[in-house]
Amino acid sequence: MKRKDAQLKYKQVGFKADAVNDDGTFTGYGSVFGNVDSYREIVAPGAFAESLQLIKQSGDPLPALWQHNSGEPIGGYDILEEDSKGLKVSGFLLKDEVKRAAEAFALMKRRIIKGLSIGYYVLEDSWNEKDRILTLTKLELREISIVTFPANELAQIDSVKSMLAAGRLPTLPEFEDFLREAGFSNTYSKAIAGHGLRKLLDQREADGKSSDVLKQLESFSLSL
Repeated sequence: MKRKDAQLKYKQVGFKADAVNDDGTFTGYGSVFGNVDSYREIVAPGAFAESLQLIKQSGDPLPALWQHNSGEPIGGYDILEEDSKGLKVSGFLLKDEVKRAAEAFALMKRRIIKGLSIGYYVLEDSWNEKDRILTLTKLELREISIVTFPANELAQIDSVKSMLAAGRLPTLPEFEDFLREAGFSNTYSKAIAGHGLRKLLDQREADGKSSDVLKQLESFSLSL
């Protein structure tokens, strides 16, 4: 299956401290279904099914990374399954063999670090123009990281630039987050998005063309 987006993307959820055991094992959800996130995206039930089958067939655990750093594996996941809520996982930290894993374990137990974040490629999706929501229907799961902060706080600029390169306009909330990460205040971000982007979106709806709108936004994003 060809990847729709060559950029590795991330989504984060939290876990409870009582799900971290003294032997370094832990449980949680790498993703939840039906939840509209700050990117205006929803992960559909079954989105991981094919990827999970391939991981199972490989016989190898899925890597557990530290903060999405491919150079810092700290453990793995030996049980991954979809249930009615989302992607349920059981993982382990190599806390007696890997120094960073021991640090992650201590931080997780004390609830200082409390996030799981999946790294994935989009294989199939569906865009709802009316609601401006992207439903992710098939994903290639690459890793699940232990993270401090939600991924959208770390990668909004790259995400918006990737949307523009793929020919998709960001939503107003996505563009506001993009501007805040670029250094604009909350007030200026809302003003710029509410006036500038709204005008471009209205222009697109009026003439039915997106190319000029995308060029203007892409030019602006590359200047930041």
